Amino acid sequence: MNRRKFLVSSGIVGAGFLGASAAAREVSHAVTRSDSDSHLNLEDKPVAFTVPPLSYPFDALEPYIDAKTMEIHHDKHHGAYVTNLNKALDGHADLQAKSIDDLLKGLDTIPENIRTAVRNNGGGHWNHTLFWQLMKKGGGGEPKGDLAAALNSTFGSFAGFKDKLKAAGLGRFGSGWAWLIVKDGKLVVDSTPNQDTPYLLGGKAVLGIDVWEHAYYLKYQNLRGDYIDAWWNVVNWDKAAELYVAARK
Repeated sequence: MNRRKFLVSSGIVGAGFLGASAAAREVSHAVTRSDSDSHLNLEDKPVAFTVPPLSYPFDALEPYIDAKTMEIHHDKHHGAYVTNLNKALDGHADLQAKSIDDLLKGLDTIPENIRTAVRNNGGGHWNHTLFWQLMKKGGGGEPKGDLAAALNSTFGSFAGFKDKLKAAGLGRFGSGWAWLIVKDGKLVVDSTPNQDTPYLLGGKAVLGIDVWEHAYYLKYQNLRGDYIDAWWNVVNWDKAAELYVAARK
């Protein structure tokens, strides 16, 4: 059986994530498993996907994102995606041996009877693993360096970029995500429905915001725009900059 590993590194775009300071990398962006995932079990069976721990406490993003939302979002929602992904892959040793990135990049090769489950739940795992790392206590402000220059060049200004991403989040009907991606070497703002990933946009993620109601409803109710405005105060621009560098390679 293929041993599951995490590529511990911070240059993700496609990186798997290990939780705290160890940012796992594979990707074209990012997602991974915890340390325990890199060990074979006693029956020598493929190791199941697991929810990576947060690198900060649930209340670290207060007052912008409340502790109860973070707890439910991480433990319950992300946990459910992982549980259902593992169920879908049960009995498919060849698929269980793949990374989450390879599963999502090769959706067309997955048996039709489990393809939708893998797309939805695998996407939920990938998206959320990335999302946790794109936020931090004391985040916010503005990006610097190459990413800042690219945002100014592409969108006219940082404020122009923020308006564009907010419009994508507000314009996503129902549930989904708003993304800043690198596509064909250029920065693009786009969105995906449900738990679809930037792979289905043909790009590599630099920044993404979850606009499912479970991400904000306890604090902001139906005011998605207020949630997006508040979210800028917790953005981890260092991580976004790493993703940008990796996406351009």
